[in-house]
Amino acid sequence: MGSSKALCSVSLLHLFILVCLVFQCFATKKHADLTTTLTVNASDASGKPIPETLFGIFFEEINHAGAGGLWAELVSNRGFEAGGPNTPSNIDPWSIIGNESLINIETDRTSCFDRNKVALRLEVLCDSKGDNICPADGVGVYNPGFWGMNIEQGKKYKVVFYVRSTESLNLTVSLTGSNGVGNLASSVITGSALDFSNWTKVEKILVAKATDHNSRLQLTTTTKGVIWLDQVSAMPLDTYKGHGFRTDLVEMLTALKPRFIRFPGGCFVEGEWLRNAFRWKASVGPWEERPGHFGDVWMYWTDDGLGYYEFLQLAEDLGTAPIWVFNNGVSHNDQVDTSAVLPLVQEALDGLEFARGDRTSKWGSLRAAMGHPAPFDLRYVAVGNEDCGKKNYRGNYLKFYSAIKSAYPDIQIISNCDGSSRPLDHPADMYDYHVYTNANDMFSRANAFDHTSRNGPKAFVSEYAVTGKDAGTGSLLAALAEAGFLIGLEKNSDVIQMASYAPLFVNANDRRWNPDAIVFNSFQLYGTPSYWVQVFFSESSGATLLSTSLQAPSSNSLVASAITFQNSVDKKNYIRIKVVNFGTTAVNLKISLDGLEPNSLQLSGSTKTVLTSANVMDENSFSQPKKVVPIQSLLQNVGKDMNVTVPPRSFTSFDLVKQSSTLKMAGSDSSTRSSI
Repeated sequence: MGSSKALCSVSLLHLFILVCLVFQCFATKKHADLTTTLTVNASDASGKPIPETLFGIFFEEINHAGAGGLWAELVSNRGFEAGGPNTPSNIDPWSIIGNESLINIETDRTSCFDRNKVALRLEVLCDSKGDNICPADGVGVYNPGFWGMNIEQGKKYKVVFYVRSTESLNLTVSLTGSNGVGNLASSVITGSALDFSNWTKVEKILVAKATDHNSRLQLTTTTKGVIWLDQVSAMPLDTYKGHGFRTDLVEMLTALKPRFIRFPGGCFVEGEWLRNAFRWKASVGPWEERPGHFGDVWMYWTDDGLGYYEFLQLAEDLGTAPIWVFNNGVSHNDQVDTSAVLPLVQEALDGLEFARGDRTSKWGSLRAAMGHPAPFDLRYVAVGNEDCGKKNYRGNYLKFYSAIKSAYPDIQIISNCDGSSRPLDHPADMYDYHVYTNANDMFSRANAFDHTSRNGPKAFVSEYAVTGKDAGTGSLLAALAEAGFLIGLEKNSDVIQMASYAPLFVNANDRRWNPDAIVFNSFQLYGTPSYWVQVFFSESSGATLLSTSLQAPSSNSLVASAITFQNSVDKKNYIRIKVVNFGTTAVNLKISLDGLEPNSLQLSGSTKTVLTSANVMDENSFSQPKKVVPIQSLLQNVGKDMNVTVPPRSFTSFDLVKQSSTLKMAGSDSSTRSSI
């Protein structure tokens, strides 16, 4: 019995050792599966040029992106037109200071402006003396702006309004706290009844004595009589390049180095009904004369201070190509028949003349009168937005296409119809491609254009984003999926001409759509992780795409690309390798650079930049604006072969500095520095 027991023990020991060896082998294999090789052909000859226009931005008037956002006007409903053309009407968000025994307020149609006749009539019943004495602070009206006006100490604000009066005028214009308490800045306008018997323009520069991010504009009086007000504006003087744009928001755009800006929509261009569609002619000329309109898709009024001219100016200020989207006679609910669309075609041609025409032309002269004698560099137009499947789109499109090509042969025309999977049945220079989907599907679309025909018009991916529960109000998960998609676009840039995220902006007080790239209120702002993903691609437009090969034994959660470019700031040449790890496990990545000349990599100055966070659903916020942002560090052990670890759920960029070299050009005695 004892001998048998000993043999049994030995057998069990052997079995245990065998199991351990099998487990160790399995564990080793599992670990080996996490080692992936990325081979980059970094030779100068093998690269392919990426379009100069590949990555840009798309602005739509949604989420109060312009009115109450990018456009720095502080007054909401400055012309009292938002209540409609019929009077009396509501004056929201204007409010009355004083009760009905002191003042009566109503709208009437006595304005001096033909296209927006509504004005505000104030019948002041109290006085500075007598039986009905006005309060010391006066009576009148106030405007809270777009959820509070941001007034900052020491800054200057230009207040403009039109006024007339039946009696002598004693009107105080002031910036105060949200409850009317606290005088941040003020000015008193006085004059005889004769001085103000007709509409008179008043301009005042107010200098803020204190800061209040939630202030309001007040117009008050203590003098009995009837006063009319119209076109009341308040603008900070420190707008971007003096052109009326909120500086901090534009600076967020400049960081993206956009190569184009698509505007002004989107559904904003279509309208739920054609009567509410954006019409460029109503948005140009003096701001006081613009009628404004109700954007019935996103359900708010715009004074159209941010109009066609301003969009073209913004593109020029950003140094980027404007892409004008115009209505083609189709809204969400009604359409113009192709047989009757020619007036809209002429409207588009007039719009092109406004942008590009000589200053002596009809519409070019209006542009010149607005302050821009030279033509704008408008070379791209989109005929409608998401209208391809609608009954009259194709017929209408062909009318626009023929007329525009005849008048402006160089204009690139973009069709709403998707040509990524089958050829278009009509002529176009580009076709529009929109995708809003969940994170997994977006990441899988890294291969969406791999099998697209290399012939015919190129794609304009003008709207893309992860939406739904994966996105929250701007999650890391959404951003990583979009990064994978963008790497796919970059690698297929022979058939992709342009790409832009949507929407670009959201005022946190009016979220009509989630998520968005840049979130703001009256004085704060931050970029969502999706915004920071776009920063990773800021150098890709016009760069050189390098051939890459990714060997991942069992994982399909990794995508990568590589480019070479010259940094516009330090003028150095770089190889940028971008890697998205969409998986939940860290990956050991071996990067091999082939085709490099000896000693062509600089051993110092190369960096690694990583976008990740503790939780894949983490977001940024006003309280934590940098919770999920790229973190840069110096890259050690730079060489042709590098072993790096790519964190789970991350986007990583490796920027390798290339040594400057002097090349001898064939047939020349002169030397030039290499430029990648």
